[in-house]
Amino acid sequence: MRKLLYIPIIHVDSDLGSAATSVNKKSVEICGKERWERHKEVVTLFWDKINDYFRKIDPEGLEIYQDGLMADGQLGRRIIEEGAKRESRNYQIILDLIERGGEIRKTEDIELLKRELHRIIQLAQADPEMEAGAVLQNRVDGELLMQERDRFIAKTINETLNDQGALFMGAFHNVLSHLADDIEVVEVKSSKKVKEYFMTVISGGEGEKFDPLAGYMVSDC
Repeated sequence: MRKLLYIPIIHVDSDLGSAATSVNKKSVEICGKERWERHKEVVTLFWDKINDYFRKIDPEGLEIYQDGLMADGQLGRRIIEEGAKRESRNYQIILDLIERGGEIRKTEDIELLKRELHRIIQLAQADPEMEAGAVLQNRVDGELLMQERDRFIAKTINETLNDQGALFMGAFHNVLSHLADDIEVVEVKSSKKVKEYFMTVISGGEGEKFDPLAGYMVSDC
């Protein structure tokens, strides 16, 4: 039985590259500055706990699949190193795993990634008064593109995972449902709770719902 550690992630500024400024501005508009700043504090502590988890395991031979990673080998490592230099906690953890014996795997299709980045930038820069039909079409296009990416990633894992791996993937993806039956999935953090947390953030949910979910995000793995 093959084994896959699954880490549902929430992207931060350093993961978004050129889209970060636009996404931040749009997020403040949706959530309010105070809630968005609180969210950033929670995500920082969330990554502290993920880091603690991986520091306790021996990653020798661990096959690492990463959201947005379209190369392995030297190019893939250079992408990870550059992300780590930008202070991406996600990439810093992966770089540490590589240096202790882990191996990165090409995870994504570059053409699908280009389409996704273009869509994110368009959405972040969209006029708040965009017609409802255009908003709906963008959402539908995004869901279809995510499904394409998820199927590609799952196929890659199914074909390349030998023994034990780790998948760092955005919490709203659905890669797991496409994995082969002989792959046992261990959720380092519950994808359901991570999604619930983020939905509460962007919907301005009440404190009685936000606080327990935030507490889960910063709890030990």
